[in-house]
Amino acid sequence: MKAESPRHLLRNPSLLILILLAAAATSPLAQIAMAAEPEQTPAAQDAAVHIVYVDRPEGADAEEFHIRTLAPVLGSEEKAKDAVLYHYKHAASGFSAKLTPAQVEDLKKQPCVLQVTPSQTYQLHGSEGGHAGTTRTMGLM
Repeated sequence: MKAESPRHLLRNPSLLILILLAAAATSPLAQIAMAAEPEQTPAAQDAAVHIVYVDRPEGADAEEFHIRTLAPVLGSEEKAKDAVLYHYKHAASGFSAKLTPAQVEDLKKQPCVLQVTPSQTYQLHGSEGGHAGTTRTMGLM
């Protein structure tokens, strides 16, 4: 019986990819990388981006105030700095951060917090009903 050469793998790229993936998954480096990934708690998996509006005292630095507002909920100023995605400083004072439902409830108890709302993206123009250029109106028009 004649042994097949590896050339048959070139004719079947799916098989070659499958073999390479299996080899990579069993390599020591892949196992170390998988072990190094932190496991997320169920609460962390439920986290979503929220926008937090605050009543910032006049003259207070916005970013510092936002961090000091979030720090008691997350446990430290360092964690708060890492969690803030964006600081709102002009038309309103606030910040956006990825928060769990429990963190949202704790944050709402802060005396300077006016509102915590889930971040949402609205599409104002689109192809509703298959007609390009359809405009949806939301709010005051």
